[in-house]
Amino acid sequence: MTQFRAGIIGCGRPWKSQDASGFGMAHFHAHGYTASADTTIVALADINLDNARAFQAEHGGERIYADYQEMLAREQLDIVSICTWPHHHTPMVIAAAEAGVKAIHCEKPMAPSYAEALRMVDICGANGTQLTFNHQRRFAAPFRAARDILRSGTIGQLQRLEGTCANLFDWGTHWFDMFGFYNDEAAVKWAIGQVDWRGGATIFGVPLEGQGISLFAYENGVRGLLLTGHGTERPLGNRLIGSDGAIEVTIGAKSIRVWGKGDADWRDVQVAQDAGESLSELVGQGVLDMIDALKTGREPELSARRALRATELIFATYESSRRGGRVDFPLEAIESPFPRVAPSMT
Repeated sequence: MTQFRAGIIGCGRPWKSQDASGFGMAHFHAHGYTASADTTIVALADINLDNARAFQAEHGGERIYADYQEMLAREQLDIVSICTWPHHHTPMVIAAAEAGVKAIHCEKPMAPSYAEALRMVDICGANGTQLTFNHQRRFAAPFRAARDILRSGTIGQLQRLEGTCANLFDWGTHWFDMFGFYNDEAAVKWAIGQVDWRGGATIFGVPLEGQGISLFAYENGVRGLLLTGHGTERPLGNRLIGSDGAIEVTIGAKSIRVWGKGDADWRDVQVAQDAGESLSELVGQGVLDMIDALKTGREPELSARRALRATELIFATYESSRRGGRVDFPLEAIESPFPRVAPSMT
């Protein structure tokens, strides 16, 4: 008999399948649960019952609900995965925590406002609920190899972290999180940024900037820089700059580039990538880590504390743009910065 009863909120359609409106992340979460000897998926909730039935046929789940509140009330769940769009996360996380769920594994980004993100963390803390968010790139070999090379001293003392991606919120949450991963989860001291809403897109119900820049400083003196939009979408990657060299990590590459002590030029460092590097496997590793943390009482790799650091940077950058000046940390519980009228983004 397994130790934990798991439920899924938001089954969705598999990635790239007909009529899919997202990545079908619940299907990736399911791979982690089915790989665990400690957990069984017992209940599913989705307003589209056809999606839930298709999910059940592939991954299991004894009962299906159209109302997640009913599922929480009836099933006495230990773990819940929340795989819905960001504006649903806060009420669902709070409902699960107040229903007595022991652990919640939620999709990223955390929420469309910093106030909501703080509320989730506070309520889960008050209820003794372990809360995690799916920043799965922490488990990918290229990023772990880059951190290992950094820690070896090959590029000297870390001085700056850089990244490029499409936007600060949906994609930027990954890079802000990875910067914390590289920098030993250091706290941020301040951020200054600017965004332009022209040319932006609405992603998972949230209207995002067309172009942005975030410059920030950690308490340990390391600086960070993230550029978004207008030519920064590809290649997606990070650069770690030290006192004696640099490391470049690019998504999809089979190696990372290093220029360190004693190097005359850039050199490629091969990174072993196999089936364990697929999106499904990385998300599954996050689920397995979450379950192990629940069993042992340690902090999960994808903990809410770490996710909140990335989320604070997102909204501090938007707030800096609104104010026209630097934002010092900690950030207050600000509400949504996103424009409500889509035509203003054209």
